[in-house]
Amino acid sequence: MRKYSAAEQVSFDDVLLMPQYSDIQSRKDVNLTTIIGKGPRALRLSSPIIAAPMDTVCEWEMAVAIRKLGGLGVLHRYMPVEEQIRQVRMVKANTALAGASVGARGDYLKEATSLAQAGAGLILIDVANGHSQIAIDAVKNMRSLFGKDVHIMAGNVATWDGYARLADAGADSVRVGIGGGSACTTRVVSGHGIPTLASILDIREHFSYGDGPSIIADGGIRNSGDAAKALAAGAQAVMVGRILAGTAESPGDVVDGKKVFRGMASREAQEHGRGVVSGVEGISTTIDFVGSVDNIINDFSSGLSSALSYTGVDNLVDFHHEAVYNRVSSSTLNETKPHAKE
Repeated sequence: MRKYSAAEQVSFDDVLLMPQYSDIQSRKDVNLTTIIGKGPRALRLSSPIIAAPMDTVCEWEMAVAIRKLGGLGVLHRYMPVEEQIRQVRMVKANTALAGASVGARGDYLKEATSLAQAGAGLILIDVANGHSQIAIDAVKNMRSLFGKDVHIMAGNVATWDGYARLADAGADSVRVGIGGGSACTTRVVSGHGIPTLASILDIREHFSYGDGPSIIADGGIRNSGDAAKALAAGAQAVMVGRILAGTAESPGDVVDGKKVFRGMASREAQEHGRGVVSGVEGISTTIDFVGSVDNIINDFSSGLSSALSYTGVDNLVDFHHEAVYNRVSSSTLNETKPHAKE
C-alpha cells in the first residue's frame, strides 16, 4: 500500500482507493471482524464501528443497539458517575461488553474503579489532547490500578510521537484525530490539527499493523467511504458521532423532525454537563431524524464490505496490506459526488 508522509497531509477527500482484481462472489462473503487490543484485554468486534462518547450520541440505548450490531458504544462522561454506573449495568444486562469514559483529573481513578466494578470492560480516558503529560500520567495510573484487567482506550493524538507515548504508558487502543469532527472547531480556534487520514499514515510509518495499541480513527469520518480509507490506512476501528446522532437510539427528543447534535467542547455541552464553560471548541446544531440505528449501521457495513470486495479481499487485515491509494484532483472529487440533475 502506498503511504504518504505526514508532510503531504492527505485528507479523506485527497485520495481514492484503487479497484483491483477480485474473486469475491458477494459482499456477504466479507468479514468485518476486528480485534482491538491484545492478549487478555483484546476485544473482538464483528463490526469496526464505535459510537463516540458524546451526550447527543451514546447513552445506554445506543450502546446496547451498537453492540448487538457488532460494534461498540462508549458511554459519555458528562453525567453523574452514579448515572454512568447505572447505564453500564443496563448495557451489561443486555450485552456482554460495556464501554465507559472518565476524564484525567479529580477522582477519575475512583470513578474508573466503580465503572469497572459495574461491568465496564473498556474505559476511555477522554481528553481533547492525549499528547499531554496529564493524559500520559492518567494512562500510567490506570494501568497500574487495573494491571492486566480492563481495556484502556486513550487519546486523542495526531502524531506518531503522541501515539508512542500513550503506548509506552500502557494504552490498549488510541483514538487518532485532532479537530476533524463535524461539531469540532479546534482547528479554527487554535490553528492546530492534522487530517485524520494523515495522522494514521504517520503512525503506520513508525508502527506496523499489529504493533502497538490499536488505532481508533476518530474525526472527519462522514460516510463508509471515509471509514474504508481509514481502515485501509491502518486503523482497527472507526469512531463516529454525527452519523449516529439522528437515530432513534441516540439521547434526546425528536422536535419537528430534528435532533440536537453538539460537540462536547461546545458551549451548550459544557453548560449542560459541567455547569461551567472553559474554552469553546465546538458547535451545537440540529440534524434530521433518520429512524433506527439498525438501518444506518447496516448501510454503513454494506459500504465497508463493498470496499473490501473492490480491493479483492475478504477481511480487514488483508485490506490494510493490499489497499492502494490514488491521489486525486479537485475535479475528480467533484466527479465522485452524485451529479445527476433532475
